[in-house]
Amino acid sequence: MLIQRAEYLNFLIEWKEQQIIKVITGIRRCGKSTLFELFQEHLLSCGVAPEQIITINFEDVDNEPLCGYKELYEYVKGRMVPGKMNYIFLDEIQHVAHYEKAVDSLFVQKNADVYITGSNAYFMSGELATLLSGRYVELKMLPLSFAEYVSAFPDSKSKEDLYRDYIYNSSFPYTVGLKSRKQIHTYLDGLYNTVVLNDIVERRRIQDPAMLKSVIRFLFDNIGNTCSAKRIADAMTSAGRKIASRTVENYLEGITDSLLMYKVGRFDIKGKEYLRLLDKYYLADIGLRYYLLGTRSVDQGHILENVVFLELLRRGYQVYIGKASSAEVDFVAQDCDGNIEYYQVALTVREEATLARELAPLDSIPDHNPKYLLVMDNDPPASHNGIRQKFVLDWLLGK
Repeated sequence: MLIQRAEYLNFLIEWKEQQIIKVITGIRRCGKSTLFELFQEHLLSCGVAPEQIITINFEDVDNEPLCGYKELYEYVKGRMVPGKMNYIFLDEIQHVAHYEKAVDSLFVQKNADVYITGSNAYFMSGELATLLSGRYVELKMLPLSFAEYVSAFPDSKSKEDLYRDYIYNSSFPYTVGLKSRKQIHTYLDGLYNTVVLNDIVERRRIQDPAMLKSVIRFLFDNIGNTCSAKRIADAMTSAGRKIASRTVENYLEGITDSLLMYKVGRFDIKGKEYLRLLDKYYLADIGLRYYLLGTRSVDQGHILENVVFLELLRRGYQVYIGKASSAEVDFVAQDCDGNIEYYQVALTVREEATLARELAPLDSIPDHNPKYLLVMDNDPPASHNGIRQKFVLDWLLGK
């Protein structure tokens, strides 16, 4: 089934026919190709003729002859309809050698509206970003939000049951249609190994894939905990697998470049400065953690943090870990206008001591920006000296 991803689709509609390249990035299989399908359906419904839409997916073996920039440019140019706008969709274009040259040549055509996707952060970190500086807009896609996931199961289960399925079965769109946990596991196995082997090992020319997988397992097991290359190297060495901190740094860059995980830096709220040490890492999809580690040692609080972090990204925030004196605020969220909100995340605060502990970091912040306590307690909304307590599943659903 096609799940309507309204926010992403509206982004493409808003930028349609603007003289700018539309770049969609995101981890493999998060729905970029499907978004193209949805947008093309929109174009057809608006009267665009099918021959004005040119689509090439570079993960299709049939398109291997187009994986040179000259061949690609000549192929697309030869199929453009003269005198009409042509909508050009180049999916997973990082497979094309020197693709930035083809994209730039197509971009300068007055009747070309260009849309491209890639599965890696480095996709926009090199020559293309330099060459097209100021001439592209980027849409960063993620797997399904909780609200999008719920929309696929109308009135079938409670919010709590759907949340459990969401984190356990995965938020990758294709898993919604799979019938068993075995099928989901097989699908995630293929996805995980493709990301690791194609997007990390090959890209970084890693000589020891087994060690890389050990580092990934460590990170999956420590989502929401502070990590550093040295700490990871020390943990690997203690387990009998010696590795240098610089090697771990290379692995961490590869893991985040593949968009498998996100590094979240720290922000000193009172000092208004970014801190260099003690980052945290969050997963693009919690289902991958269950796939790799099973249900052992599951910290549901950190998993909920992970879900909230991803939702803040979807809503367009820059997200940091907050430091307020000796206290830590789970998330500092800054919008494009520089406005700041603070978020604390907890499974339950029904015990008075727990509530006081979770409120303390927010209370210590001297400014009057909005402050939220998001919890799994399905209680009526409450306010604690201006700190708004919300049932996190309602918040995730936009309520």
